[in-house]
This record gives sequence, C-alpha cells and structure tokens, in this order.
Amino acid sequence: MGKLQAGAAMTDITPLLGTELAGYFTKRLAEDIHDPLQAKAVVLDNGDSALALCLCDIIALPKDDMDRAKHRVQELCGLPPQNVLIACTHTHTGPATAGLLGADRDDAYVDWATLRIADAIRLAQLRLQPARLGSATGSCPTQVFNRRWHMKDGTTRMNPGYQNPEAVSAAGPVDPAVGVLAVETPEGDPIAVIANYALHYVGGPGLAVSADYFACFGRALQQMVGAEFVAIMANGCCGDINNVDTTGPRPEVRHPYHQMERVGRIVAAEALKTWQEKIEFADEVELAAALEVLECPRKQIAPEQLERDKAKFAEGENWDDHEWIWARERLFVNELPDTVAAPVQALRLNDLGLVGLPGEIFVEHGLAIKQRTPFARQFVIELANAYVGYVPTKKAFTEGSYETETARSSLPAPGEGERMVDTAVTLLEKLHG
Repeated sequence: MGKLQAGAAMTDITPLLGTELAGYFTKRLAEDIHDPLQAKAVVLDNGDSALALCLCDIIALPKDDMDRAKHRVQELCGLPPQNVLIACTHTHTGPATAGLLGADRDDAYVDWATLRIADAIRLAQLRLQPARLGSATGSCPTQVFNRRWHMKDGTTRMNPGYQNPEAVSAAGPVDPAVGVLAVETPEGDPIAVIANYALHYVGGPGLAVSADYFACFGRALQQMVGAEFVAIMANGCCGDINNVDTTGPRPEVRHPYHQMERVGRIVAAEALKTWQEKIEFADEVELAAALEVLECPRKQIAPEQLERDKAKFAEGENWDDHEWIWARERLFVNELPDTVAAPVQALRLNDLGLVGLPGEIFVEHGLAIKQRTPFARQFVIELANAYVGYVPTKKAFTEGSYETETARSSLPAPGEGERMVDTAVTLLEKLHG
C-alpha cells in the first residue's frame, strides 16, 4: 500500500461516415454523428503497483484485438496485461468491431481504434498526480427491467411488447445497484468517476453514430458538478436487462434521443448523490490484479441442423428472413474452434473488488459474484477483455429465446457462466487474502 497517484484521459474513436454500424439484423451505414465515440481511461499508481481501466464506446471487441491493445499498453506504459481492464459500453450505433448478425467487421477501423485505446491509457498515465479515491453503492431500480418474459403458452420471449396480455412474469431479476468509484485531487477536485450499472444500452434510432446513454450520463454528471473530468459508465451484468417497462404503456418521447438523455440524467443524479453523500476517501491505496483465461467449450450444432442450415443458406441472401440469418450464423459458428477463450479478471482497490467478464453476461451471474465476494463492495463489468457473446444461466438455456440461440453473439455452452462466476470469486478471494 502506498500514496495514490491518478490520471485520466480520453481519445476520440469516432468512425468515418459510411462506416457499417453494429447491433442490428440488417446492414446500416453511418450517415451522421450525434455525438463522438471515446475511449476513456483512468490509471491508478501507488508506487508499488499500477492499474489501468479503459471504457470504449463500441459494441464489443474480440480477445485478439483486446490483446493487441494491451500489448501496446505494455510497450507504452510498462503495465502487464493482467493489470489492464479494457471494456466496451455496447453502443448499438457504433462501428462493427466484430462480425455479428447483420454487420461485417470493419478491420481497418479496429486496427486504428486499438491504437487509440492504448493512447488513452498512456495519456492518462502521463497525467498522474497526487490523488485520493473512494467507492460506494447507490440504487436506481426505476430504469432496469428484465427483458425475458414467461408467456402463457409456456415459452420464454425477449421483449414481449407493451402490456402484452400473453406475458405472465419476468423470467429473472434485476440489479438496481449504482456503483461509484470517485478519484479526486487531495483538494477534492474530480479527476475521474467510474459508475457501474447493469443496464443494456439505451440509444436512439436512425443512422447517426452515437455513444448512447453512456455519453449522456457523462455529460449530465459533469454539468451537475460544474467541472470537467473523465466520467465513465461501465456496464454491469445486463445480458438480460434493458430499459423497457413492458408492464406499462409505450412511453411518449419528445424527440428521438429523449429516452437516452432522460436515463442518463437519472442515473447520473444517483451517482452524484452516492458520490457526495456516501464516499469516504483515502490517499493510501492497495492495488492488485489477477487474471485467468478459461477455455470454454462452445455450443455444438447437431449434424441434421447443419444440413437444414446449409439448405436454407443456399436459398440466397435474404436479410428479411430471420431463419436465413440464424442459419448463416450457425454455419459461421460451426467453422470456429471447439473452445472460446474467456478471460476472467479481478482487481483490488482497497476494500473494492472489481471483476471483468468477457461478454453480455446475464444479471444473475453478476448478482452471484456480489453475493459471494469477500470485499466490502463489489463491481462487475461485462464486455471486458474479450467478447464471447451472451452468457446465459443454465436455467435460461432450458427456457430458450434470443440470447440462447447459437450464433457468433452467443458462443459458450451451458454452464460456462456459472464457471466464470466461480473463477471470479476464487480470484477475488486470492486478492483479498
């Protein structure tokens, strides 16, 4: 444990107009820019050890690309890969950084963006100054809803529609916690704030590049404080969570970006309240990191299903036919290795435990880690250090629906999410001592 120094910085990772956008079944090209995409980095150094966290306004980034960024960080900063957490916000109006559903990966953009991510961490390191940090947890239950529903016919459906009389009950819980890690100068001026909230992206329509509600959160928090600093929103485990309350009527919106701005302000207000009322700061900080890469077996596809998929795919390209899209995805998956590398990372920041998991993780997994952590406070950040797609629970696999479909956006076999939880808890216990 030693005296803390901290630095924060951002780099612009906004793509060119005409870039293919990720996050939908159909192909979309960027025609405008609503707000810039950024890589936001914080470096913490106590003289004995240093950690870096970087959140990027992109949908996801595969492990090979994360590793390239971390290798560059090691060259620039001297930080070992296990001490660097890089995660994505999962904006659905950003560039296609992985081949998923209707979007083809933009290799040129990814090559450029990985360098910009490393630059953000290096710039943060160059800005190290005496600092103090603290963490606390607030609650914002009004903006999170489990999007999987049990239906009267016995099926489970994602987003069943507003006030659907066939919907019986939500298929899982939510996590209302708003984790807040604040980094300040010794005089109390903000350097960076990292919030952690289990809410899938809230975005706008159209073909404009946007960082979605993550950018709105950052702007709102800075406006309320009346200062400029690096304000980060990191996703908690929200693979089955969104901002759609299907028990009520469709909400009225004043303009296309109304909802994401509204949610950003609401969550920022809770983060500010938590920061100002609950956090106790320390300038002597213990920092530590651990990382384990699991080899997760991927889903296997039955030979008879593959034959049907080949026949369907042979009918010719048809982006209006979801059966054709799923057949295409399964054929892609069948060409992949039988295992997928899944990094599980744990960090210690005094009495705060922080876990990074490599996909769209179901909320139950995040709650399980929080219930079992040895630390006083626990954050869990998804889409970190790799992308393996959706990671449902064993129960969800038996129920089916969108997130459990075999696709490049959902690779691990049943049971691997539970194994990630066990691994994360073991690493946390190791760091806690």
